Order: sequence, then C-alpha cells, then structure tokens
Amino acid sequence: MLHEEKLIQAITEHDQLMHDLRRARSLELPQCYIGAGYIRNYIWDVLHGYPLRELHSDIDVVYYDTEDMREERDQLLEQRLREETGNFKWSVKNQARMHLNNGDRPYQSTEDALRYWPEIVTAIGVRLDDQDQVDICAPHGLEDLYTLIVRQSPFFTDADYYNQRVEKKCWQQQWPKLTIIRS
Repeated sequence: MLHEEKLIQAITEHDQLMHDLRRARSLELPQCYIGAGYIRNYIWDVLHGYPLRELHSDIDVVYYDTEDMREERDQLLEQRLREETGNFKWSVKNQARMHLNNGDRPYQSTEDALRYWPEIVTAIGVRLDDQDQVDICAPHGLEDLYTLIVRQSPFFTDADYYNQRVEKKCWQQQWPKLTIIRS
C-alpha cells in the first residue's frame, strides 16, 4: 500500500480527527488544512503500535488568503472553534502572512508555506473535500513520516532553531523507533 493510501486509511479510521476535519472545512477558508503535530504524532503512534493517545499540543488549522490577512480574523476563528467544541487546542493561522514571522519571502500558497516548516515530517496537512474524501498536502512527500525519519526541511534555514526544537520536543523518548537527523 502506498504511503498516501495508508495515511488516508489511518485518517478515516480516526473518528475525532475526521470530526475535526469537518469542523475545519466548515470554516470555508481557502486552501485550508489541519496539519503538523496532530497528523504526525497520530501516525507515529500507529507505526509504534500505540493506542490512540491524542499527543498533540494543538490542532493547527492553516489556510491561505491574501484578501484578508488580519491576525484578528484568525483569533476570532480560533475562539469560534474553541467555543463550538470545548477544545482549547485550536490554532488558526493564515499562511499568507506567516512569512513575516519567519523572515521568508511571501508564500504563494498553503503548500508553499508548508515547505518552510522546520521538519519535513511536520510539513503535512490534510483536509476533507465536500464528499468527505481526504486530500493531502505534503510538499516533501510522506516518505519521512512512514520511515520514521525527522530531518530539517531544505527550505528552513535556521539549523540552530531546528536542532533546539527537536531536542526540546523529546520525540525520541515517546517514539523510540524515530531516527532524528541533526543539522
């Protein structure tokens, strides 16, 4: 089974994730995905044979809209999701403005923004289309996710930040099969 097929199957078997993907879709934001640790950690748990543990610190909703780049909009959307679900892990970020925080050139899309995330294995987003079919955005592919490799994205240039981040996250303690490549 291809990595994409395995990811789609794993996502559709995760009731809470499917529910959260429907919530994100209901926001009707352009190029909108749930990504980062929610997806990565869940698949790492699956590959380690762990039961469902919900080891994500937030539910990252990312989208791309150059027409309205106000941070206040993201805050209002987060508040809406938190109130509707009672879950305070929601984080909403318009990737059209995130280059300003990261010191990069302006991103051209959500997929382009994901290229610049620190780790290849984190730069994965998923969304549901109108027929509840899973759509994957993985600009670096899914190979690192399924081979349990953590490495710096070639577009993320701050090696010190990357190294500190992977050290601070203590991923290998929770998922001992990981191979972490330091920069």
